Amino acid sequence: MMVSIVLPCYNPAPGWEQIVCSSYNAFCVDAGEQAELVLVLDGHSVAVTAESKAYIKKNIPGLKLVEYQQNKGKGYAIRQGVAVATGDIIIYTDIDFPYSPGSLHTIYQTLKNNEADVAVGVKDPAYYAQVPAMRRIISKYLRVLIKTFLSMPITDTQCGLKGFKKEVTSLFLQTTIDRYLFDLEFVRNCFRSKKYRVKAIPVVLNEHVHFRKMNYSILLPEMLNFIRLLFKK
Repeated sequence: MMVSIVLPCYNPAPGWEQIVCSSYNAFCVDAGEQAELVLVLDGHSVAVTAESKAYIKKNIPGLKLVEYQQNKGKGYAIRQGVAVATGDIIIYTDIDFPYSPGSLHTIYQTLKNNEADVAVGVKDPAYYAQVPAMRRIISKYLRVLIKTFLSMPITDTQCGLKGFKKEVTSLFLQTTIDRYLFDLEFVRNCFRSKKYRVKAIPVVLNEHVHFRKMNYSILLPEMLNFIRLLFKK
């Protein structure tokens, strides 16, 4: 069963290309098959050089590269990657592969074994001990808002690891949010459609993960996106 891995990339840390290649190869070994990697360069980034792109192209056969000059947001970037992915299973995560190889493999196996149509990574309690205090507060506050106003079975929608079967692609591409709450929009669409089986998968952070300083300017636009979702038919 062919699997596609979609990675959005914007301002990655130095050495990102080695992390991508090593994580990709580890996944292929665990899965026992070659995966299609779709790399989406979401705007100009200093760390994304001609050399780094050449390195990835050399080490990942059949790489699909999508790029554009202006940063448009994680949701927008992943939609561009999903649109060109050809796998029977599509998985997306972050450029630094922040979750353990076992977490990625469990998402894949859940879909391959037909246990679900959509596999949603949810953070384990240990996650909150590894993240900065403000991220922890915002994450938990959003979960309260989701439970209170959207009444969804899964309240942890913002984990950066999810997968779905190819037949769910059209529903994913119907998301409209370009920044971070596209995840919430997608999961909500899945439950509202009542066509797909959605399963929460506990995932674990890698030890090497480094969290950047939060850009607080995104909070107001994302709150407005949340309000729009409340009234979206």
